[in-house]
Amino acid sequence: MTTSLILLILVIATALLFEYINGFHDAANAIATVVSTKVLTPRKAILYAAVLNVVGAFFGTHVAKTIGSGIVDAMAVSQEVIICALLGAIIWNLITWFFGIPSSSSHALIGGLLGAAVAHSGFGVVHVKGLIAKIIIPMFASPLIGFLVGFLVMLTLLWMFAKASPERINKQFKVLQLFSAGVMAFSHGSNDAQKTMGIITLSLMTYGALGQESFAVPIWVILICAVTMGLGTAAGGWKIIRTLGHKMIKLKPIHGFAAETTAASTILTASFFGFPVSTTHIISTAIMGVGSTIRFSAVKWGLVGNIVLAWFLTIPVCALLSAVLYVLFVPGQ
Repeated sequence: MTTSLILLILVIATALLFEYINGFHDAANAIATVVSTKVLTPRKAILYAAVLNVVGAFFGTHVAKTIGSGIVDAMAVSQEVIICALLGAIIWNLITWFFGIPSSSSHALIGGLLGAAVAHSGFGVVHVKGLIAKIIIPMFASPLIGFLVGFLVMLTLLWMFAKASPERINKQFKVLQLFSAGVMAFSHGSNDAQKTMGIITLSLMTYGALGQESFAVPIWVILICAVTMGLGTAAGGWKIIRTLGHKMIKLKPIHGFAAETTAASTILTASFFGFPVSTTHIISTAIMGVGSTIRFSAVKWGLVGNIVLAWFLTIPVCALLSAVLYVLFVPGQ
């Protein structure tokens, strides 16, 4: 077995490990609200989300193409770069999971890829225009959209059901939230699973198993990424579920429906245009926007501050981690 083939196998194994961790780290994105409102039991909610994560992963590869070819020059990426990028993202994901902080697996991977690629080939390898247009601008715009749309959707629902009894509202929205949670899980799979697809496809191109002229994700890559993410989601991520579903604000079914509908529509739009957005950022800010309609003080802004700090740190910290890993462990560096 050649060294290059061994490296390819290591990259695919590490990428799938990242995908699995991404599944349980971000499981809360799809099910935190439906669990906190007691519409579904945790076990049923996780199974529900896992199945729809897998289904969502088969709908499009625009995000995978952005990750694999839109951030750094694919011709200047080695297998060692990809492994270090993945390890940097995995380390950060495990740290934030341990402390129950809902950070972005997407931005962890992007930061890791940037740091390792720059350590390998210098800053010229970065596609600056693509980075700004498809990563930086959506990074700031999508949470803002999540907050504002969540706030407006919730206000609209409150106006529409102003004369309805609380008991009737809860009963109706428990049913509706089953649908919105499902769409949220589907959208999560449609965006997040694609990021690992992009990394594995990039690795296959580097190895020479795929042509360099176009970026096409093989069906078997889609399948293994989808299934691995589903298994990770099935493992759950209870610390982050508690943060989003219980600690940030107390939710009722109508609030959960508003937050999930807002987040899912935003994520599906981003997936269509190939923006690898953070599903964590969007559902978190949607919950904040929905919660603000109760009263501004209902949201625990101290906790929100810690979450936002982690968001801003994710890309630079993961870039630094992966760059250090590359310099320390890649021979000749």
